[in-house]
Amino acid sequence: MSITRPRGFRATGVAAGIKSTGAHDLALVVNDGPRDTAAAVFTANRVKAAPVLWSQQAVADGRARAVVLNSGGANACTGPDGFADTHRTAEHAAEELGLSSQDVLVCSTGLIGERLPIDALLSGVTTAAGALAAGPDADADAARAIMTTDSVPKTATATTASGVVVGGIAKGAGMLAPQLATMLVVLTTDADVDAATADAVLRAATATTFDRVDSDACMSTNDTVILLASGASGITPGADELAGAVREVAADLARQLVADAEGASHDVHVVVRAATTERAALAVAREIARSNLVKAAVFGNDPNWGRIVAAAGCVPEEVAPFAVEDLSVSVNGVEVCRAGGAHRDRSEVDMTPRETLIEVDLGAGTATGDIWTNDLTHDYVEENSAYSS
Repeated sequence: MSITRPRGFRATGVAAGIKSTGAHDLALVVNDGPRDTAAAVFTANRVKAAPVLWSQQAVADGRARAVVLNSGGANACTGPDGFADTHRTAEHAAEELGLSSQDVLVCSTGLIGERLPIDALLSGVTTAAGALAAGPDADADAARAIMTTDSVPKTATATTASGVVVGGIAKGAGMLAPQLATMLVVLTTDADVDAATADAVLRAATATTFDRVDSDACMSTNDTVILLASGASGITPGADELAGAVREVAADLARQLVADAEGASHDVHVVVRAATTERAALAVAREIARSNLVKAAVFGNDPNWGRIVAAAGCVPEEVAPFAVEDLSVSVNGVEVCRAGGAHRDRSEVDMTPRETLIEVDLGAGTATGDIWTNDLTHDYVEENSAYSS
């Protein structure tokens, strides 16, 4: 179980006919309360999909009772008609569930620039409302319904010492380059907390998990992470306790997203140490993670540290000050570069495992930052060249 393991939640996933394959393509998650606390973070892309614009408004009061999510179409760059479709989706779900449309959040994922088949979507909402349940089957159906290029559904749960439960589902296998959030994620908890606490906990979790995933330097128009709190446990945990559990679930889902990155053969963890600030460490780590040359080298099992230091050097000095002669690089535990020059022979590095660890020491301070990414493969190019077809 995942999103309905916390008390007070029901969910489902159905085939609404949005996808031509007949696969599950619409999920519904409902918070039965007694609390209706909600928080969310969204893409920082200036081009925001209609569901993002709607949900930003709807969650502004810190309340939500339901989330409708569809795959098979992003409803982005669809103009006023696309926004009207999102509004109709929220209104229809509200009618089916006996709620206000302002208490319904909407998420979409898929191809940009095309209208959704709104009649099929609304019919799917009706079907989903009648199929709501709690349990592993409902959770699995919901997780499958939000998949696009994902090869597997993604779920996670955690329980705090006081007995509060947090669950989550996520989708995403490409366009993972966040600013505050990434992909589509729904997190649920039965904690009895207010909106301010939920918002603080969610933002703290996303900042060190989803915001540290950078698959391909491409930021989606639809990125949304939602946290719903039902209060059904009757337990108000300490802020740190709840934050730990939310972060645990978010971190688990973020790693699953990296592991399922389109066509990837390596999960790459870039850790930058001894930076002047965390911002500096993250800037260097992200530059390395986004380098196509580094990613291609990892795909070829080549510990080419020259590409790593070259990427580090692309970060402006005012952002990440360091001296080249203080720079060191290790790949999978082997220090291949020391003091800005060659050290141990690169043939000592074993890059055949799925996970690759790149560690960079800037020798400039005490701060650390890390980013998860993946290698660049033939499969990634092939899959994304044919995505619209």
